[in-house]
Amino acid sequence: MNIFDLTGKSIVVTGAGSGLGKSYAHALAAAGAEVVCADRDATAAEDCVASIVQKGHAARPATVDVGDETSVNTFASLLAADGAALDGLVNNAGIASLPMRTHEVDVADWDRVLAVNLRGMFLCCKALIPLLLRKQASSIINISSVIGEIGIYPGFAITATPYASSKAAVLGFTRQLAVEYAREGLRANAIVPGWHGGTQLGRERRKLATPQDIALFEKHITATVPMGRRGKPAEMDGLIVYLASNASSYVTGQSFAHDGGLTAA
Repeated sequence: MNIFDLTGKSIVVTGAGSGLGKSYAHALAAAGAEVVCADRDATAAEDCVASIVQKGHAARPATVDVGDETSVNTFASLLAADGAALDGLVNNAGIASLPMRTHEVDVADWDRVLAVNLRGMFLCCKALIPLLLRKQASSIINISSVIGEIGIYPGFAITATPYASSKAAVLGFTRQLAVEYAREGLRANAIVPGWHGGTQLGRERRKLATPQDIALFEKHITATVPMGRRGKPAEMDGLIVYLASNASSYVTGQSFAHDGGLTAA
């Protein structure tokens, strides 16, 4: 028996239309799961599904704005109407504001980032946990960040407190989920990615960054990550499948850094 096999399992991935979410969706589908690719961008969700189906795997799209309670509840109701019993939920959807120091942060940016990264995760859990509890064993995987564990300021801003605060809160949220639902067979764990290529989190920054800004940022990554490079999204395939599968049946309330040694340095 392959304990990493996800055949017959149904797993929701939020923010599946691009970046790490799309990579997670592909990895889970390749392991046998039917993946519900949820994204607020309907076209992106459909494109993700098409790319999965093209490889012979199972997926279906869903248009969901995780920061909007009505949107999330409607999504959950549609799944429940199908008689769905979910095996997994990957809370990946997230945004970041422009990098700046705390006294420069707009209150609107603070509210916008926490509405998606923290409130959105709560809304998805609140709406979908009843479907996850229909199975004897299920898994929630929350995506945090190394920026939720360590402060980073190499003399210039490369992140901001709204994102750091939201990602630190993900870890506390995950631990609380884990102890609340452990006896019902629902596990909750967090992945803590470091600097990875292929994400969309820095898209607002990249529009404004000069070549000098980018060079300084890349130099900082090379100098501080013990492995001396960015991670690749596909390098998390094994971890996401492990946490979604029976291979991690006795693992809950944990956070798994995937950062090239950054948080160990």
